[in-house]
Amino acid sequence: MHIPRGVYMVSSVLFTGTCKGSVTVRIQGIVRAPTNPSLFFGDTWIGFRYIDGLVMEGGGTLDGQGASAWPYNDCNKNPHCPKLPASVRFDFVKNAIVHNIHSINSKNIHFNVFACDNVAFTGVTLLAPRDSPNTDGIHIGTSTNIRISRSVIGTGDDCISMVSGSQNIAIENVVCGPGHGISIGSLGRSQNEFVSNIHIKNCSLLDTQNGVRIKTWAPSYPSKISNVIFEDIVMTNTNNPIFIDQQYCPDSSCTSQSSSAEIKNVTFAKIRGVSGSKSAVTLNCSPTSPCQDVKLVDINLVYKDGPATSFCSNVRGGAFGKQQPPGCL
Repeated sequence: MHIPRGVYMVSSVLFTGTCKGSVTVRIQGIVRAPTNPSLFFGDTWIGFRYIDGLVMEGGGTLDGQGASAWPYNDCNKNPHCPKLPASVRFDFVKNAIVHNIHSINSKNIHFNVFACDNVAFTGVTLLAPRDSPNTDGIHIGTSTNIRISRSVIGTGDDCISMVSGSQNIAIENVVCGPGHGISIGSLGRSQNEFVSNIHIKNCSLLDTQNGVRIKTWAPSYPSKISNVIFEDIVMTNTNNPIFIDQQYCPDSSCTSQSSSAEIKNVTFAKIRGVSGSKSAVTLNCSPTSPCQDVKLVDINLVYKDGPATSFCSNVRGGAFGKQQPPGCL
């Protein structure tokens, strides 16, 4: 399928396999989403489902025209809020490449990845204003062998978020900012959630609310996060550059109970730059399920307005090499 240069309006559409062979979608023009909510079905603008061998490329732009919808994204206080569509959903897609595609002003998540295997995102640019709600760049769940590289993501929410079922995720050479950072979680809202084998390296975070973050609900159901490496990360005016938060609760409905999520074998290595907040390292783990085997290796973070600090609670692990701020492990 070829979308040539030009500007096109496309209503909600779903491409469903199975297909006899690979599928290439080459977008060279600008594709715009409607501003009328009645022209969408479900939570998707453009969806791909049950395809083996999808290629999406071409250098074109998907314009979600999100400014028409962001005022209605009030789900934190309105239980009857409308479900805004992700710009692109990949469901049950495997052996796929998404290359040289731009997505701007999504109404909700830019790229939502669910139940996929062996998908590579390279050279993508995902942009939305810093105050646009829930405009995650790439949101991954129940998926394996996902690779993200050489991309620029600046949004109003997480640049990349990984929730339950994310396994074997490799993220490299990503510039993130603005946004909420690169996040694992939140986990523990449902039974037996898990994330494992995550490797994030050679990334830059600029003017983000958080840096590299792991978050679990409190209270929570038992869940597990294991085998995570963050390395060679540069922070520039980044609040909470290194952050484990096992008391995550973005609204007032939570109690002060402890998280039951297990966090094990996590390494923060060669993380450097300027923190936008005094607390450059925060490892706030659960008293009933302490973090295990957490390592801080060659940390060099300074606060822009004075000495930076570190805070550790209920963490078992060690610090190695340079520790600036002075380590709390």
